[in-house]
Amino acid sequence: MDILKQTKQLCDLYHIKPARSRGQNFLIKEDVYDKIIAVAELKKSDIVLEVGPGLGFLTARLAARAKKVIAVELDDKLAEVSRIGLKARGIRNVEVINENILGLSILNNKLENKDFKNKTHNSLFIIHDSYKIVANLPYNITSIFLRKFLSAKHKPELMVLMLQKEVAERIVAKPGKMSLLAVSVQYFARPEIMRIVPADNFWPKPEVDSAIVRIIPHPVPPLREGRGQKISLLMKPACRQGREGVGGGEKEFFHLVKIGFSAKRKMLKNNLASGYHLSHLQAEEKITKAGFSPKIRAQELSIEDWQVLLNYFYPV
Repeated sequence: MDILKQTKQLCDLYHIKPARSRGQNFLIKEDVYDKIIAVAELKKSDIVLEVGPGLGFLTARLAARAKKVIAVELDDKLAEVSRIGLKARGIRNVEVINENILGLSILNNKLENKDFKNKTHNSLFIIHDSYKIVANLPYNITSIFLRKFLSAKHKPELMVLMLQKEVAERIVAKPGKMSLLAVSVQYFARPEIMRIVPADNFWPKPEVDSAIVRIIPHPVPPLREGRGQKISLLMKPACRQGREGVGGGEKEFFHLVKIGFSAKRKMLKNNLASGYHLSHLQAEEKITKAGFSPKIRAQELSIEDWQVLLNYFYPV
């Protein structure tokens, strides 16, 4: 029986009406499931945190290749269907949690002794130093999900996400098309689009295409534990000398970036002047001293460029 037919039968049997507001468009193509599994590079020792398991088709495939799968599903009916289906197949290395992933304690950096604790269900899950995330994320939680997991004390080794194509392209953007989302992800990790997934690979068919994105977190973000900064190729040669450290830390970095992107159509100097209560001349002077054009815009700067600029707004 093909996946589309199984999906429709399960929805009819359990009276499930896919909700677009929750991104409930079920994947129905075998080769796309295979691609997700391949990108995740699973080993028998892996712990997988799956977000949005839906009807459990991917969950079963993950369970066959990993040591344990913790599947977190917000929808009550879908969580129950997943449990029933997995039990019927004799799959015992999956724990289905009927909960909002954003409310779980792992997001609040409250891990103790490497434990993953779900307070709502009074359950205790052991997640080893190395764990992976596989998720089908709705658009409205993508940004907060990424920031919370990538900035967590106990980061995943790897994330494989199904995202809207437009969001995926924003995440992997290069200087010239950067955004606050791109900076927020690329500061913490290296993202890459692994495959574009057309809308007709889902049922019900969504209005937009999707993409499989692989995200590999950096062991240590640039402004932690004295890693220092790289030298920007956009800087004037004279400004590349002696730029070994920055005065601001991670908090100041993101404060600067948020101000820089506060008005997309304005030049960077205008946003920084407004956000830091400077005159336009003062803001321009800091930008030019950092080695950038006074007409530069936020979307033109790389992660390294923002680190360079940070030193002029938060001197050592």
